[in-house]
Amino acid sequence: MTNDTKTRITLRAMAQFVAVAEELHFHRAAARLNMSQPPLTSAIRKLEGDINVTLIERGNRVLGLTPAGRRFLEEAYETLRRAEQAVIATQDVAAGRSGLVRLGYVGSSLYGRLPDVIREFRTNHPEVRLELRELTTAAQIDALRDETLDLGVLIPPLAKAEDIEQTRFDSDHLCMAIPKGHPLCRRPMLTLADLSDEPFILWPMVEGRGFHLQVIRLCANAGFVPRVAQEAYGMHAVLSLVAVGSGVSVVPESMSGFQADRISYRSLPGSEAHFDLVLGYRHLSPAADAFIRSTQ
Repeated sequence: MTNDTKTRITLRAMAQFVAVAEELHFHRAAARLNMSQPPLTSAIRKLEGDINVTLIERGNRVLGLTPAGRRFLEEAYETLRRAEQAVIATQDVAAGRSGLVRLGYVGSSLYGRLPDVIREFRTNHPEVRLELRELTTAAQIDALRDETLDLGVLIPPLAKAEDIEQTRFDSDHLCMAIPKGHPLCRRPMLTLADLSDEPFILWPMVEGRGFHLQVIRLCANAGFVPRVAQEAYGMHAVLSLVAVGSGVSVVPESMSGFQADRISYRSLPGSEAHFDLVLGYRHLSPAADAFIRSTQ
């Protein structure tokens, strides 16, 4: 069968043939299709001419289907079913009911509202596949730009990211993280100034400039510049180093349950220790737009 023949077989012609094949009567099939009989008879003859195959055995009335007609009926059922599925699937993607959302997130967001948002979205959008990737804010911005991420949970302010749209997602507070067993842990009250002589574990400024500068600013307000003994990529890595006694840090308070048997977390007072998290994006697919709407 040539490509030209394929283009002449329409879904409408298949549906008309199915009606005749099931009714084995042109008049009843025409009534079912809300059309008159002569055009239906002409349409079936044209279909047979287009594929150069006799599909219906005729006498004074329809006698049945030829062997080729029975096979064509099976193929017509499958083609019409797949066509209907294609329409439904396309409508679902357009409405955000199916598709793919590639979501990046900073590690600390897993200890805030993100898990509940993901759980609710998966419940309400079971046909949307979520791909989750833990990345620093800087790495997420790069991934949004090269379109390997659709959305990112980021910590602002974002440097040189005017092309990234932002919507508020969550909030958190900073706290001190000190290895348990450290002499400072014996004090009932601690201020950030008490950490001035301690080695700090921080993350590279290029991976989260706003967050990094907020910690430096808090230390400066406490009267010292932190002595950075080691840098680590990601908050889990930072806290793992604190847990083994490599130094102290200032981290999101939402993570205070992480290795709590090995790390002592102490609150930092004041609004200067507060920070927000945002959802960042550039181009929204319907499914990604549905995810954002589910957070509002």
